[in-house]
Amino acid sequence: MNIPSPLQSIRKLRDSIAYLTSKIILVYVALGIAAVALEITNLPGFLDPIKFENSGTARALLATFIASMISLVVFSFSMVMSVLTQAGSNFSNKLVFSLMTEKRHQHVLGHYLGTILYILILLLVPVEEEAPDIWRSLAVYLSAAMVIHSLVLFVFFIHATSQSVQINAITQGLLKSTQLSLKKLKKREDNKLYVRQSRVTHKHTYHTIRSRDSGYIQSAKFEALAKIAQNNRIMIHFNFSFGDFVVKDFPIIDIVSNKPPGDEVIQKILNTLEYVEGESTKDHYINGLTQLMEVAVKSLSPGINDPGTARLCIHQITELLSQRLNITPTNMIINDEGACLVSWHEESFESLIFKLFNPILHYGKKDLSICLSLLKALKTLSNFADNTDRQLIQAHADRIINILADQHADPLGLPFIEARMSAGIHHLDIPRNLPKATGKL
Repeated sequence: MNIPSPLQSIRKLRDSIAYLTSKIILVYVALGIAAVALEITNLPGFLDPIKFENSGTARALLATFIASMISLVVFSFSMVMSVLTQAGSNFSNKLVFSLMTEKRHQHVLGHYLGTILYILILLLVPVEEEAPDIWRSLAVYLSAAMVIHSLVLFVFFIHATSQSVQINAITQGLLKSTQLSLKKLKKREDNKLYVRQSRVTHKHTYHTIRSRDSGYIQSAKFEALAKIAQNNRIMIHFNFSFGDFVVKDFPIIDIVSNKPPGDEVIQKILNTLEYVEGESTKDHYINGLTQLMEVAVKSLSPGINDPGTARLCIHQITELLSQRLNITPTNMIINDEGACLVSWHEESFESLIFKLFNPILHYGKKDLSICLSLLKALKTLSNFADNTDRQLIQAHADRIINILADQHADPLGLPFIEARMSAGIHHLDIPRNLPKATGKL
C-alpha cells in the first residue's frame, strides 16, 4: 500500500470539508471550557444588574438556545442539499461536491456547530449555587450573542447558496479556476528547464513502477522528480495522462536506468504524485474545460432543453481555448546538458478541441443557435492559432457548415444563416452561401 507522505496528509486535511470547520469549533470549545472552568469574581460593579436571580432561568434559556440552533442547522443544510441536488440534476453532479467544499459553507457550519457545543458545555456543567455569578451570567449572554450571530450568518448563507447555484456563477467559477491552472502551465513554459520534445527511446533497460492505489492523479511535483532523477542518474517517464483514472497495480512510470531503482527511490517517486477525489479544475485545466462541456451537453438534453446555458458554456470554452492556444504545454524537464530527466504526456490541441466541441455538436446540431455559436467560436479561435491548428479549426468549421446545410437550409432561414456565416474577424475559408445538402449527416 502506498503510504502518503506527511505533506500529502496535511494537504488532504486542508482540502477536506472538516479542516476549517474543526478550527472554528475548537475556538468555541475553548470558550466553553473557559466559561465553566474559570472563576472570576473581581468584575466591575456595573455588571451586577445582568446577573441572573436563579440558575433555572439560565438553564431554560440555554435549553431554548440549543434547541433553536439544532433546528437552524437541520433547516439550513437540508435546504442546501435540496438546492445542490437540483443544481446537480440540471447542470452536472460533479459540481455538487465542489460547491459543498467551498470555504464559506465550512465557515457557517463551523459557527453553527461551535455554538451548539458551547451551549452544551454550559448545560453539562451546572451552577453549584442557587444563582449563577456574574461570570456565568456573562457566559449565558455570550451564548445569546452567538445565536444572534448564527442567525445573521443564516441570512448570508441562504443568499450565497442561492447565488452559487446560478449558472452564471457556476460557469464563472469554472472559468476562473481553469484560468489559474492555465497560468501554472504558462509559468512552466517560461522556465528554460521545461521543454516540449518528442520522447525518444533509449538503449538502457526500462524498469516499471506500478501504482499502489487507484484514483485520479491530477499532477506531480515535477521539480522534486527532476531532483530525484538527477541524484540517482535515472530518467522518469509517465505512461498516463494527468487527470486520468488509474487503477491499482497499473504500470504508470517507466524508469530508464542500468539497474532497478531501490524501494526508497520508488517510494519517493510515488510520493510526488498528487491524488485527488474527483476532477480538480485548479490542478488540471482540462477538467475545467470538460466540466463546461458536460454542463452544455446536459442543458441540451430533452428534459432540460436550455440552449442558452449551452451557449454560455461555449463562450467560456472559447475564452479558455484562446488562452490555451497562446501556450505551448511542456512535456519534459531537462538538465543543464539537455538530457531528459522527467517526461509526461500533454494533450494536444487536436484532441482537446474534438473532445470539447464534438459532444456539444452531436447533441445540439438540430438547434440553429448552437451550430452558429460553435461556428463563431471556431472563427474566434482562428485568430489565435498557428497554421497547423488553423487547418484543424477549418476542418471543424467545414463540418458545422455541412450540418447547417443538411439541418437548417430552409428558404426562410437561409438569409439569416448566410448573413452570419462569414461575419466577424477570422482566418478561415468560409463560403458566403451554404453548400447543397449532402444527406450524410
